[in-house]
Amino acid sequence: MKKRILAMAVVMGTALSSWAQLTMDVNTKKLGAPIQSTMYGIFFEDINYAADGGLYGELVKNRSFEFPQHLMGWQSFGCVEVKNDGPFERCPHYVVLSDPGHNDRRSGLVNEGYFGIGVKKGEQYRFSVWAKVQRQGAGGKEQAAIRVQLIDENSMDEHQEFVEKKLDITSTAWKKYTITLTSTKTMKHAKLRIFLQGTNSVALEHISLFPVNTYKNRENGMRRDLAQALEDLHPGIFRFPGGCIVEGSSLDERYQWKNSVGPVENRPLNHNRWEYTFDYRYFPDYYQSYGLGFFEFFQLSEDIGAEPLPVISCGLSCQFQNPDPTKPGVHVALDDLGPYIQDALDLVEFANGDVTTKWGRVRADMGHPEPFNLKYLGVGNEQWDYDEAHGGYGPVFTERLKKFSDALRKKYPDLKLIGTTGPNSEGWDFDLLQPRMKELKVDLYDEHYYRDEQWFLTHGLRYDSYDRKGPKVFAGEYACHGKGKKWNHYEAAILEAAHMTGFERNADIVHMTTPAPLFAHVDGWQWRPDQIWYDQTQMFKTVSYYVQQLYATNKGTNVLSLTTPAGKKGVPVAGQEGQNGLFASACYDKAAGEVVIKVVNTSKQAQPITLNLKDLSGATTAKTITLSHKGMDDENSIQRPEFITPKQGTIAVEAGKKQSAINDQLAPMSFRIYRIAK
Repeated sequence: MKKRILAMAVVMGTALSSWAQLTMDVNTKKLGAPIQSTMYGIFFEDINYAADGGLYGELVKNRSFEFPQHLMGWQSFGCVEVKNDGPFERCPHYVVLSDPGHNDRRSGLVNEGYFGIGVKKGEQYRFSVWAKVQRQGAGGKEQAAIRVQLIDENSMDEHQEFVEKKLDITSTAWKKYTITLTSTKTMKHAKLRIFLQGTNSVALEHISLFPVNTYKNRENGMRRDLAQALEDLHPGIFRFPGGCIVEGSSLDERYQWKNSVGPVENRPLNHNRWEYTFDYRYFPDYYQSYGLGFFEFFQLSEDIGAEPLPVISCGLSCQFQNPDPTKPGVHVALDDLGPYIQDALDLVEFANGDVTTKWGRVRADMGHPEPFNLKYLGVGNEQWDYDEAHGGYGPVFTERLKKFSDALRKKYPDLKLIGTTGPNSEGWDFDLLQPRMKELKVDLYDEHYYRDEQWFLTHGLRYDSYDRKGPKVFAGEYACHGKGKKWNHYEAAILEAAHMTGFERNADIVHMTTPAPLFAHVDGWQWRPDQIWYDQTQMFKTVSYYVQQLYATNKGTNVLSLTTPAGKKGVPVAGQEGQNGLFASACYDKAAGEVVIKVVNTSKQAQPITLNLKDLSGATTAKTITLSHKGMDDENSIQRPEFITPKQGTIAVEAGKKQSAINDQLAPMSFRIYRIAK
């Protein structure tokens, strides 16, 4: 028995000695590179029902009957006819409800919403419709009526409807009518029902239902809780509208910003490529109404305090789906790029132009005469060039990018242009494009990487060796995709936190970062992990969301050197050999007068550490924020939205005359931030 205990002690002693206390030296006196205000941001793409059915507040699906199957999302009964000579040129379809000619029959419509219409007890909802009296009965009166209801089809009560109001249609000319409904119950799967009342026929177009309580209380507004979650991230940059939808599976399906501005009733439907991209999670009713368009994107950027970063098509449709750039009609020929380049020039005018300009006037007419102060523009999404071993088609992206760059820089020399290094973080395409971005003198280039745990653990020094004289880096899409478990679990978020120390340490070269994707509907997702999930009435923030929020709200203004003693200057703490899975970075926050240190323990054991705060004296206490959890596969959910959240605390500082120190022990797989007053 004694021998067994002795053997166990030897094993334990060996294990403990292999995790010796790691010392980190923080130079608090010498300020390093400034950290850009755009360092931590958000990227929006309409995937997972992120726009219609998500951030955009509209509750009615196919409100203008423009889906190819014109009544998709609607159940019709009685005498209902779809017509296409309506008042809006680019959305011509509407319905006519007529008297079925029998006392015990009804005509009308029921809309299912996006996986149901979510309403909350006591909340008000604005119903609006463009309507006219289509055909008069024998009395000849220019008046008709509809009954507007919110219904619970599965109700055990006597009545399915729990809200109803009558709406009089008073003219044979098209007019907009509005009424307010107050919900008497909370429901995730309500429906909107409309009955024709009386014998006069009515024409209905652009049938809409919005919460009155949208973000900033705007009529064409955002869902309040989701937009507030974006504001709470304190993002510095807001990239929109995608992503792959910028390119489209074909040129006709690319995102065209000019179709997304102007009166919302006259914005044409666009086919969302995410309807059919993943047939294992197929949603045949996934289209873009453009209700959330470029004006709303710019306005939202302004509301949440982020710099807007629109991305536009460079004339190449999705190269994954269209790998042969010589195929006629798939991509725009170089000599035919003129309209695409003009779209880019017009976009800058829309954002920044005086109200006397054509597109500045459009912006002003939409309610924003002041410019949006656009500073950045991305050209192309995940495009790439080809080398001889991979098609041999040559510089199909960069030759187009140059044409855009020449035209934009000539007219708008202060605009910062963003190129791309394709869909991969390394490999032949990345190696081909990265030096070409420098040759073209773009201001930043956009890197994308969705990688597994091992990649994140072994790439802590990714940016330390980058060329400091070339373009700056925009990590425009990244996420840790667990190997064999691609969801929003805790472990993946901690590894993202570790990777982000490399962003901060290399703030001289990394100027923007945005994880992806941003939103996902729990009933309509196609891609995960994602930052924010929701259903019809509730939402929750993932652990990855909290990691982003912790970095953005503890960003600091300047990098500070943080190294572990090794050699003359020490080395970064980036999960290297002998660092026991630790990643760390430090910065100084001028506004708060505080040193901010971030340390991530990616090992499965507790880690003792010492932080030597050089040239810092007097402080006896540091504030801490800690993200720690034992279940690596656990995640937040609709049922448990705050299951895993950061916790605030304090820790003692051993104050010295020229140097102070913090001795701490980090829990396994945890992320801790220290804030020390200087």
